[in-house]
Amino acid sequence: MNADTPKQGNLMSKQNRLFALWLALAMGLILFDQATKYIAYDQLYGRPPVDVLPFLQWVMVFNRGAAFGFLDNAGGWQHILFGGLAIGISVFILVWLRQASATNRILSLGLAMILGGAIGNLIDRILHQYVIDFISVYYGTWYFPAFNVADIAISCGAFFLIIDSLFFSRESDTKVDTKV
Repeated sequence: MNADTPKQGNLMSKQNRLFALWLALAMGLILFDQATKYIAYDQLYGRPPVDVLPFLQWVMVFNRGAAFGFLDNAGGWQHILFGGLAIGISVFILVWLRQASATNRILSLGLAMILGGAIGNLIDRILHQYVIDFISVYYGTWYFPAFNVADIAISCGAFFLIIDSLFFSRESDTKVDTKV
């Protein structure tokens, strides 16, 4: 046993605690996303949009495609493609998050948010073969495509990854060991 062993043990336990914290954030986002989708479906299905603010509506949209309805009417194969991509990306993010959790909080925050959003939408794809979107932002006659809490988490997570890469990333923090 050398003199570095206690420090490594403390670092590992700190890394484990931080990794668990980031996983808890991702799980909280998944639960919040699923709860809001459940409420939206319960309150909006079969009903007209509900005006919340002069630029915001609650609507019920079933998105069978990717972001903004891309490939929405592709015939069903896209469900398997996007589900498989979400699983693969989630595994990659878990490995990356595990490695970055103790040293890089901005990166870890972004990864945890993307992970939570990706799994939130993956659950919809598995259960329904579509994603429930219910938030609509508009101005006059211009409408942004409907989205949900998972999409917000993914977008915010991507923002944090960009901030990290522009201002905080160091060479040693950006290497991802793909050996699982």
